Amino acid sequence: MTSTERDLALRTAAEAWIADDPDPASQDELRSVLGNPGELADRFAGPLQFGTAGLRGPLRAGPNGMNLAVVRGAAAGLVRWLAEQPGAADRPLVIGYDARHGSHAFAVETARVATGAGRRALLMPRPLPTPVLAYAVRRHGAAAGVMVTASHNPPQDNGYKVYLADGAQLVPPADAEIERAIRGVGPLLDVPLGGDGEVLDEAIVGEYVDAALGVLDPEVPRELAVAYTPMHGVGRDVLVATLEAAGYGSPFVVAEQAEPDPDFPTVAFPNPEEPGAMDRLLALADREGADIAIANDPDADRCAVAFRREGVWRQLRGDEVGVLLADHLMRRGVHGRYATTIVSSSLLSRMCEERGLPYGETLTGFKWIVRAGDDLVYGYEEALGYCVAPEMVRDKDGITAALLVCELAAGLRSELRTLGDRLDELALQYGVHATDQLSVRVEDLGEIAEAMATIRARPPVELLDEPVRAIEDRLPEADVLILRAGTTRVVVRPSGTEPKLKAYLEVVEPVVDSSDLAGARERAAAALAALRAETATALGLE
Repeated sequence: MTSTERDLALRTAAEAWIADDPDPASQDELRSVLGNPGELADRFAGPLQFGTAGLRGPLRAGPNGMNLAVVRGAAAGLVRWLAEQPGAADRPLVIGYDARHGSHAFAVETARVATGAGRRALLMPRPLPTPVLAYAVRRHGAAAGVMVTASHNPPQDNGYKVYLADGAQLVPPADAEIERAIRGVGPLLDVPLGGDGEVLDEAIVGEYVDAALGVLDPEVPRELAVAYTPMHGVGRDVLVATLEAAGYGSPFVVAEQAEPDPDFPTVAFPNPEEPGAMDRLLALADREGADIAIANDPDADRCAVAFRREGVWRQLRGDEVGVLLADHLMRRGVHGRYATTIVSSSLLSRMCEERGLPYGETLTGFKWIVRAGDDLVYGYEEALGYCVAPEMVRDKDGITAALLVCELAAGLRSELRTLGDRLDELALQYGVHATDQLSVRVEDLGEIAEAMATIRARPPVELLDEPVRAIEDRLPEADVLILRAGTTRVVVRPSGTEPKLKAYLEVVEPVVDSSDLAGARERAAAALAALRAETATALGLE
């Protein structure tokens, strides 16, 4: 096909899409780029598909974007699929949304499609955290749940996350079955639409808060000063209500980031992991003399933590918070399976082995973690996600995680200790498990495929001067490559939610005694820096 023929085919596809697009604004947007073949090629490169966290993409017209037409098609496919599931016919669809551009409109459109098909649609009362929606799915005995959010993605994105009746995120084969149902929807203008659904009472928030208090030990002290930011998202009201109900009082809140703002004006990326994202929080914590600082991402399913030692604030890595919370629950006597992912620190497995507790290790994502076993009591992933109450929310939950962090910090404070002191004790017991990440954001997804192909074709024979003793390629199950050498591990995979290539690095450095702890951490940091460079070379990035 010649370039002229390709351009004509693209224009024809775009005109057909415009004719079936239910949103006049999107129609006008596509018409404005009909003369731009490159732009059309991007918008029609393919339909958005369910990935690690459902649909997610830029807000723009066309099949390769988040817009009213794509949402109507996704909702119609989901509703048709639900109609075929045993026991789902008379159960409602619960729909939540955050404060991003388009979220409320997409939620209402989903409700209209559901009611048009004869199914009850229960709409959350206002923009709320994703964990509240996940909780509501089982609370209302729903056939499924939909959360309209792009979590911590940039402001130009939005997304569509689907929960199954068990309250957990969508997994195979349901994702492929729903995809097929979406592709079979036919003309969008023929999709029957009903009313806007039933708006749930505000009581659902109070029920969530009451349930969240169940993660706490009533005997642990509550004296703690907390600084907090919702990072322009929807977490503030629920987090503050939960802390107050638990007896911690109101946290100090970063004023400039307190109200929901879909443009996220004070941060380059609304992700607590990004450099500089927590600067305002740490400045507030310092001014107010807070004991700890906590940040939620915009939909409040993730939780970042920082503590102060000798006047200096340090943000904890997700692995550090993950093992601290696991250790806290274990010492509280919470028995059951503790789970994490193949890219998280190996320390949790060591802790479970020594303490005689079941351990689970899954692919990346909470849709897998919460299915690690029926006996699951705790799960975490290094990307600041923690499930501390799987019977309440079968997903990562930044609200209940923050609550448990406060309990741990308050208990340590009563002993004149900090989170850092407990990390030191774990390092003395198990060695320094130091982790880092090589993360490369790309404009062209082909760069990720090229890098993965490079390291598969020519994997390193040594890492940190130690022979690579094991190479595990998880294809076709997952696009993941794992390299192990001595006490070193590298896991490489594309991100499931962002245009990034990620390499997860870990080194384990033994600790002789308390006098060696600082030296062990220095040795581990140097080893990680060297491992980072070696991994970049192996990926063809340097």
